[in-house]
Amino acid sequence: MDVHGTVAEGFEPVREAFVRNFESLGERGAAVAVYRHGRRIVDLWAGTKDVDGTDPWEHGTAQVVRSATKGVAAAVLLLLHQRGQLDLDAPVGHYWPEFKARGKERVLVRHVLNHRAGLPVLDRPLTPEQALDPLRGPEAVAAQAPAWEPGTDHGYHALTYGWLLDELVRRVTGQGAGQWLAAELTGPLGLDLWLGLPETEAGRVGRAGRVEGPEPAGGLRSRPKRSVTVAYEDPDSLTRRAFAAITPFPDQNDPAYRAAALPATNAIATADGLARFYATLIGDTAGAARLFTPETVELARAEESAGPDRVLVVGTRFGLGYMLHGSASPFLTPGSFGHPGRGGALGFADPATGIAFGYVTNGFRKTVTADPRAQGLVRAVRGAIGL
Repeated sequence: MDVHGTVAEGFEPVREAFVRNFESLGERGAAVAVYRHGRRIVDLWAGTKDVDGTDPWEHGTAQVVRSATKGVAAAVLLLLHQRGQLDLDAPVGHYWPEFKARGKERVLVRHVLNHRAGLPVLDRPLTPEQALDPLRGPEAVAAQAPAWEPGTDHGYHALTYGWLLDELVRRVTGQGAGQWLAAELTGPLGLDLWLGLPETEAGRVGRAGRVEGPEPAGGLRSRPKRSVTVAYEDPDSLTRRAFAAITPFPDQNDPAYRAAALPATNAIATADGLARFYATLIGDTAGAARLFTPETVELARAEESAGPDRVLVVGTRFGLGYMLHGSASPFLTPGSFGHPGRGGALGFADPATGIAFGYVTNGFRKTVTADPRAQGLVRAVRGAIGL
């Protein structure tokens, strides 16, 4: 395997783990980047740009990161709160009056971020064409009745999270989350990370697709325990309905899908762009001051929801907009916060060690939260810093 890039002294095990992903875990094309205290210490890429192609992955090749998008989008609401433009404890209806319908008057802004809003499903799923319309998703969740009393329990809002967040940003700023990110964060910082891919960058993005590999050691497995299997097979379960809020799911290689901004699912990033995003949340990086104050970092990683997840049917932990370290989604230490993408991608920050991590791939596996390729890389980072 011809691996390109560099690792700092002492982080050679990360390169070894990256090679193993190709040799043993069915990796086709991928990249990983790691920062520590704002300095890049790992920058590796290998394989093919397209999952089914032969052109090489290059430095700067980008991929859709699926639900790792959620951690990127969450920063928008937290930064608006940090700037005094948004109250996390205000009802969503304060900013979005139409949302109050059907018993949602008590849904708070923080419930959107901690997956306690009770709105993971749509009674009438959207078509792919409707989902790409920035108005149709918010209209659908505004008309939806909660599946449980908001604030009383948590369940992963796999797709509806994006429409809830996007409309809040639009009501507060006049811009969608993707526009705000580009204008206020990713553009000024020069990050290779987009929520709504510009046409000028389309040539950098590889084709993604399904790949097979050995059974993962943790997270939601290809052969999970029976309760999880039943939940995914039952068309009436919250699990199936949450992931079917868009039916059928759009082709993630479609240029129209990539150009749209769906803050739950379709950010596109390089590994370096994802890692540097998290590095800049928690500390200064070259040419950029930290984005989150210490108080906002605590909001991101303080536990808001924990225990059996009504959608994922395993125990999950969430802060405000971010998954937290746990058995379903292991990060670096108990203080880490970030978000995986279904089937592979992972981005997170660990304030205690100063580590920020980004992994992107063109090969999606069946894993939901803890992909073995990403986990092997995280374990190598953990060992390299002596944890």
